[in-house]
Amino acid sequence: MKVPIISVKKIVAKYGENTVLKDVTVDIFPNEITVILGGSGCGKTTFIKNILQLYKPFSGSIKIFGEETVGLFPEEFNKILEKIGMLFQNGALLNSVNIFDNVSIPLEQHTVLPAEIIEKIIKVKLNLVNLGHVINLFPSELSGGMKKRAALARAIALDPEILFCDEPSAGLDPITSENLDNLILKLKEQLNMTIIIVTHELASIHRIANRIIFLDEGEVLFQGTLAEAKNCGIQEVEHFFEVGKFGD
Repeated sequence: MKVPIISVKKIVAKYGENTVLKDVTVDIFPNEITVILGGSGCGKTTFIKNILQLYKPFSGSIKIFGEETVGLFPEEFNKILEKIGMLFQNGALLNSVNIFDNVSIPLEQHTVLPAEIIEKIIKVKLNLVNLGHVINLFPSELSGGMKKRAALARAIALDPEILFCDEPSAGLDPITSENLDNLILKLKEQLNMTIIIVTHELASIHRIANRIIFLDEGEVLFQGTLAEAKNCGIQEVEHFFEVGKFGD
């Protein structure tokens, strides 16, 4: 039996008096791609932010690598975060510095490696995402797909065991989106990562998803494999796959 790499038990998340997540209980398993689905406002992004402690859960338990993280001191949780990468929806690259300096940020902040080793790592990561030739360019000189790949290189700079991706295909044309999906699949195998992705792009889901977590109004409506999701008998879930997407 697989042991989950992230185990969420009865998480409640609130913004003021508004309850966004209601007793959410899910397991995320190692070396798989888990896709978080659901309609607008269902709690997908809040779910990720609670795991990463960008927001503190109101109640419940979140274990990462078997360690309870709710209530950890920041310096203790930061050690866990060093094993986690994050690809933001818009890439979140710094426009004022070149791609080399963007990818160097986590290495500079979280390691004491000498400059020549950091440079070698940056070149390796950019080559992994087929961007070795843009190392000295600025984000404004890159296409949308190239920006996403540069941000992906930064997200994997520290060889994370877990990678979170928030709408990685948003704003990309179908061919660029497919290429990014294939790159994510390749990196998962090469770096032995567990990947959690928020998306509503149906084509991407079919290409990359091992498991589905479907949220509806802050509750887990379904969790299981992609094949099970498409034949689960739950109206909202099956409607998603019939229609294509709910929206952001």
